[in-house]
Order: sequence, then structure tokens, then C-alpha cells
Amino acid sequence: MQLIGVDIGGSHISVAQVILNNRFVEVSNFHEADVDTYGDAESIISAWSEVIQRAKGDLIDVKIGIAMPGPYDYENGVSLIKDQGKMAALYQLSVKNLLAESLAIPASQIVFTNDAEAFLSGESYAGAGKEFQNSIGITLGTGLGSAIKVHDVVKDAKLWTAPFRDGIAEDYIGTGWFKNQAKQKYNLQISGAKDLLVEGFDPQISSELFAEFGRALGEFLFPYLIRLHAEGVILGGKISLAGDYYLPATKSYLATMGYPVPINVSELGEQSALIGACLPFLNK
Repeated sequence: MQLIGVDIGGSHISVAQVILNNRFVEVSNFHEADVDTYGDAESIISAWSEVIQRAKGDLIDVKIGIAMPGPYDYENGVSLIKDQGKMAALYQLSVKNLLAESLAIPASQIVFTNDAEAFLSGESYAGAGKEFQNSIGITLGTGLGSAIKVHDVVKDAKLWTAPFRDGIAEDYIGTGWFKNQAKQKYNLQISGAKDLLVEGFDPQISSELFAEFGRALGEFLFPYLIRLHAEGVILGGKISLAGDYYLPATKSYLATMGYPVPINVSELGEQSALIGACLPFLNK
């Protein structure tokens, strides 16, 4: 079985050939591209197909696993994304059938998985989540992605809209919070967490913001960890790369609450979703 893993975001696509063999994973012929998803359906499908075709190379009988953000009818590969500007032209279209036609393969050889589920599945199969039966996967970036794993079942947790403090989780956990807090508290214009690590940035402000963020993350995770009897957390996304600066505050909060658990940063990076997107073929 020749597998192709695909990770599609609002403006980006990554594709590679994936070999899965008893928790051994090999990813090769990696290709990626920025894609303007504000255009018409035909140009979006054509741009995606082109990158998939490059990664596919000379392989003939391929199965393609695609990690895609929601809302989506994943079973039928139909897009339900309509109010985000991006991918609006694909609303209610069978992306599965359109891609199958464009790539000249049967639609039955394409499966779709929620991107947060694909991340946690990939990390649980061959990365930072291997040792956990029950876990929570969180991707930290512009948005807040979340998935839960209970034994062999991984599900999108949709926690970004969960009520938290004076709003919802995504208000406090993600790039937006760093930008708003820096502006409100210190009257500083930043584009995200990475700006706090630039040489010359006031280390006092940087450590205060990271400590505040880390505590919020711990507060947010705590009730779900308890409810799921989770043994650990796996973090992905761009903000996870700065974990050394805020995770001490997260772990300290959880320890104070009597639920200290390992918090592992992704080992597979952008490969985790590519691997996770291919795993449904193993179970068929």
C-alpha cells in the first residue's frame, strides 16, 4: 500500500510519501506550497492537486490521507467551511470527488481526517504520545486546536470555543492573547509569541507574559485532564516551540492542583498530521 499524507491549512499545503510499519514511520519526498484559498473552487483544487502530484511522483496505486481543519463532513469529504473567507468557494462541494477526478484516482482511495485528530494520532503512533493510553493533544498557534485520545479512539475536542474565564479558550490560549496582552498591558505592538524571544526584547516583559500564558494553559487543561483521566498532554503548533518559557508555569499550576502530568512537545513536527492522516488506512 503506497500512502500519501496531506496536511491542508487555510493558506498552506504539505504533502509527502508515508510508510507505516509497526510504529516505524518513514516520510519522504516532502513538498509544500502556499495556496491562495480565496479564489474559485477550480483553482484551489488545481493548486492542491499539483503539490500532491509532485509528492506522488511515479507511484501508481496510491491511497491519500488528508488532514483538514473543520467544519467538514470528513466521512464524505465535503467542505462545510463558509464564514472564514478561506476555502469559501468549496462550501458544500465534495472535495474528495473533485480531488479524485483531478488526480485520476478512485474517490474511495482518499480519506479525510480532522487536523487536530491527525496531529494527536500521528504523535500517539510514532511520536511524543506513544506512552499514553489517554491523552490530550493541543496545537497552539493562530487558533487553538484540540483532540482527545481514549485508548485507541481519537476525537476532535473542539475546545477552542469552550467557556473559559471571561470568554472562550481561544481568547486566552493562542497568538491573539499575546498580541492583545502586550498591547493592553505594555502598549507594545507584537505579531505573536516569537517576538518575545527576539534579541533586545525586554526580558522582564517577556517572562511575565509567558508566565501568565503558562498559568492560563494549566487552568484550561486541568478540568479536562481530570475528566479524561489523561496521562499526558502533547503540544504542537508554532507556540509549542517556546515551551521552555511557559511550561514551567503550566506544570506548577497542575502540580498545585494535585494533577501533575507530563507535557510533551511534538517530536514529529509538521510530519505528525501527515502520518495521522494516513492511519485510517491501517485500520481498514
